[in-house]
Amino acid sequence: MEKLIREVRMLKIYAASLTVAFVLLFLLAFKNNNDHQRFGEIDVERINIVEKDGTLKMVISNKQRQHPGLLNNKPLKAREREAGLIFFNSLGDECGGLIYDSDEKGSGMVYSVDQRKTDQIMQLQYSEGTGVDKKRAYGLKLWDRPDDFTLEKVLKFDDSLQKLNDPAATKRAFAKLKEEGKLGNERFFAGKTANGDVGLFIRDDKGRIRLKIYVDKNNQTHIESVDEKGQSTAK
Repeated sequence: MEKLIREVRMLKIYAASLTVAFVLLFLLAFKNNNDHQRFGEIDVERINIVEKDGTLKMVISNKQRQHPGLLNNKPLKAREREAGLIFFNSLGDECGGLIYDSDEKGSGMVYSVDQRKTDQIMQLQYSEGTGVDKKRAYGLKLWDRPDDFTLEKVLKFDDSLQKLNDPAATKRAFAKLKEEGKLGNERFFAGKTANGDVGLFIRDDKGRIRLKIYVDKNNQTHIESVDEKGQSTAK
């Protein structure tokens, strides 16, 4: 009788173990076959879009958890960035994004496209102040940036200057880089300026406005050629 009781007990344990194993297998199979899930609504502070190998391609985030950016697969220094979307390419670099916000100081939104290994070369921009500084501007901007002075070189240059702990020297050094075209220059704007002009504003390779085609806030039309010193040469 005792032998029969032991055998029955063993059968019960075996049956229970088999049932648990079957349930686990069923749940795993269901999970593997249900990769596509649908949500009616979800609250989240940040979403990382990655490839199957884990390569980061896009971040959707609030301000507090926004990504600082990537360069050569390495995060940049921590910095405050607005909520929005940040894009990353397969080289491990940030390559553009969309940020926006509005508070008591003003409103703004920027969509950027970055040049390979450097900074933005195209932006759709909107900005508006409040109070006495209630100026509104929006439009498309284009930049030229050098291929031989990448963002990595700019950051290394800045790091070396920060070690000097001399703000005046840092300002002069970056002004020299700007004059040499190492930091890139704005070349084109199409849109509405803060003073109310709507039109095209084209700059030379030094970033100086050379041609204006616009309608001013009084509905007067203008076509102006500008020399290197900023003086109108023809209207």
